[in-house]
Amino acid sequence: MNILVLGGTRFVGKYIVLAALERGHHVTVFTRGQTPDDLPAAVTRLHGDRSEGLDALGTATWDACIDVNGYLPRFVRHSAELLRERVGRYLFISTVSVYAPGERDTTPESAPLIELGDPATEDIAAHYGGLKVLCERAVSEVYGERATHVRPHIVAGPEDYTRRFTYWPEALAKAGPVLAPGDGSDPVQYIDARDLGAFVVHLLETGQGGIYNAAAPFRPWRDFLAQIAAGVGSASELHWTPASELEARGLGWNELPLYVPRAADDQVLMRTDTAAAVAAGLSCRPLEETARDTLAWSVQQPAEARPTAVPFSTGQP
Repeated sequence: MNILVLGGTRFVGKYIVLAALERGHHVTVFTRGQTPDDLPAAVTRLHGDRSEGLDALGTATWDACIDVNGYLPRFVRHSAELLRERVGRYLFISTVSVYAPGERDTTPESAPLIELGDPATEDIAAHYGGLKVLCERAVSEVYGERATHVRPHIVAGPEDYTRRFTYWPEALAKAGPVLAPGDGSDPVQYIDARDLGAFVVHLLETGQGGIYNAAAPFRPWRDFLAQIAAGVGSASELHWTPASELEARGLGWNELPLYVPRAADDQVLMRTDTAAAVAAGLSCRPLEETARDTLAWSVQQPAEARPTAVPFSTGQP
């Protein structure tokens, strides 16, 4: 296949590109080109800023487009309409953050979505999920059955510049006690970027449309940390700390990434249903492998770029 990737030089986009190349496809990436990339020479590079237009795409055609960096509906609609007759399928990388909070056992693709009070807003930081909902709708309105939407969970793995998942392999790899959130029973979920990339390419190869939650199976925190510890060879002692105590000490998502207490409105997102994706071909590697590979990458980074664990003794980051 001849595949166009809007975005594609960092983390999620990069692993999608690598998965496509591994499967023998030709890839063209459209990026701003502001920083050097380490993609293979076989990748065709087009440079431009989608907020200023897509002139660099010229009149070329592709079998499929993968939109990795679509955040604002007007830009997504523009690219979708521009490519309407020039790509066979448009695959949009969305997010599980499109789902509205609520009381439910799990979150399937049919769960209620966020509805923005002001659809004209472009405040991505404040309305990330709601804007992604509108981006999805723009693609579907243009492509109909030729649209595919993938809603990834928290993405983990080597080269994760957000450092969210990375916090835990780093914390457990160090000797000494580790502050663990809650009582170990709260669910947690993620997806390895490499598994996400392989799944996205598989969907294109098999021509599957529709909407798919992309995540590894959710599991309790006690299993999550035990599997990470096994992956990094850790013998650290876990000190489980009640959610109420964490809140009193000002320890939240930023200090203890991926932890969402059971009482939180959006905790249901840590119980995302992936049955549709699994049926469509999603396969996830063991958590131990993700943890080991993530740590191996992280320890090669500058010290100031690596996450710092919350000390158990003081509870201060």
